[in-house]
Amino acid sequence: MNQDLRAEKNRRWQLALGTDEPNGLCERDRRIDRALSALYETAAGGSKRKGGLGGSAPQIARWLGDIREFFPAPVVQIIQKDALERLDLKAMLLEPELLQSLEGDVHLVADLMALRNVMPAKTHETARIVVRKIVAELMARLASRTAESVRGAVNRRERTTRPRPADIDWPRTIRANLHHWQAEYQTIIPQKLIGHARQRRTRADLDQIVMCVDQSGSMASSVVYASIFSAVMASLPVLDMRLVCFDTSVVDLSEQLSDPVSVLFGIQLGGGTDINAALAYGTSLIERPAQSHFILISDLYEGGDARQMLERAANLVNLGVNLIVLLALSDDGRPGFDMGHARALAAMGCPVFACTPDRFPDMMAAALKREDLHAWAGGQGIPLVTGG
Repeated sequence: MNQDLRAEKNRRWQLALGTDEPNGLCERDRRIDRALSALYETAAGGSKRKGGLGGSAPQIARWLGDIREFFPAPVVQIIQKDALERLDLKAMLLEPELLQSLEGDVHLVADLMALRNVMPAKTHETARIVVRKIVAELMARLASRTAESVRGAVNRRERTTRPRPADIDWPRTIRANLHHWQAEYQTIIPQKLIGHARQRRTRADLDQIVMCVDQSGSMASSVVYASIFSAVMASLPVLDMRLVCFDTSVVDLSEQLSDPVSVLFGIQLGGGTDINAALAYGTSLIERPAQSHFILISDLYEGGDARQMLERAANLVNLGVNLIVLLALSDDGRPGFDMGHARALAAMGCPVFACTPDRFPDMMAAALKREDLHAWAGGQGIPLVTGG
């Protein structure tokens, strides 16, 4: 083996396993080794070292600075999450100085939401600033595609020859201008644009969406993403958007959707789960069943009346409401869920599956067009729960 490759292999093993005597490591690698050893319990050469960041805020701040220097943001987020879980460092989120040094992600938002009632006043405003920054980053990533998908899915039957750029119907425009083919440039110069007209819609014409989200502790990431998507869709004049969050109680956050940060700080993570009560409230919001889409985001572990919960779901389906059950709306893969309730809902014809944020805009577009979501999910390689 090449000597340089052997040295690099030994270096990587030392950093992976940790060592009480980091011989052969440069000063930067020794700092990486100390940063990892402060958190992870390692065993090497028969010896065992236990990590610990101690209770000193400055020491934790230095450690956070080190890991941000040595590792890319996704790795930093994983290490931070491990620190919070392994070393019980929730208290570090209550210090403004430490909070500002953390790498932001959905999990950090969820932690701050859960801790907001015990935060001192000096930290509360810092937490809102941090959450607002993370939400802005998520909105930048998700908003444009969601708005484009939703607008494209809304039926626009009228045509116009003076469309805005975003409303141009390119297939029809190309067909109408084929006789303007320019051989020299190998292109068509469209002299007549055909597009979708922006219709003046009354509230009675709008598709209605009720996003009903389980805010029990296990659904934290789903709550964050659902709130952001709801805020985006509420900003579109082509939809009538409602957001309802629940545990053992139900809270309607629809009026706050213009400010997703306020929505998030209005959510109380944790507690039990009463899906039956949430469905009862959500059903009361339905005004136009044939134009309504009810998205239940829950792991389906019911703490209330399970029989009545299933009856209410069946009633929504019978009314003609497009009932969609998402077991999670998160990046974390397929979640744990109540299989019995999932199968019962699937037997009613409801699509039941977990969805990632990147796929949600396309899913929502398919739902608004009343496409078969079973076929859509199958085409995406998403596992569906089947009735039985």
